[in-house]
Amino acid sequence: MPDEIRPISGYHDSQTPPAHRDNWQTPPEIFAALNRDFRFVADVAASAQNNLLPVYFTETDNALEQDWAGQLPIGIVWCNPPYSDISPWVKKADEECRNGIGTVMLVPADTSVGWFSLARKTCTEVRFIIDGRISFIRADTGKPVNGNNKGSMLLIWNPFVSDFGLTGFVPRDTLMAIGRKLLACQRKETGQAA
Repeated sequence: MPDEIRPISGYHDSQTPPAHRDNWQTPPEIFAALNRDFRFVADVAASAQNNLLPVYFTETDNALEQDWAGQLPIGIVWCNPPYSDISPWVKKADEECRNGIGTVMLVPADTSVGWFSLARKTCTEVRFIIDGRISFIRADTGKPVNGNNKGSMLLIWNPFVSDFGLTGFVPRDTLMAIGRKLLACQRKETGQAA
């Protein structure tokens, strides 16, 4: 199997039921911290159960076949792609960036796979999430699950910056703390309970 389409090591050993393996939600705190910086215009790899924005593409919508630049406002989209096949998402993010739509993509921190090499050739930044692993939200239960077997990183295609090939690091707990504060402020503004 060519490197660029090789599945994530350990992915098929998952204890998660097959129907839910590609349907994990990013923790709201992580998303809120990143959304503060990027102001996402859409969630392009979502479902009705795990979307994080009012505008989103589901598997049925097939975001890989959509013209993001033709359907979405100019800006940056959020993408937590199915980990079973990341390569097409990397290719799509590069294509859409050339059309004015940026992407922030949350993927496993695995630099040994072909899709990472492809991303490094086209993305503006790789940001490693350090000092802990993300506990993703399981789609069928809505509960966070500990025990993620890999760290995470963000691949960023930003058509609005001139820098290219940046590498950065952000502590997981810093993102979580920022996100908790932002979500608490949002709940306070809307009068929702914590």
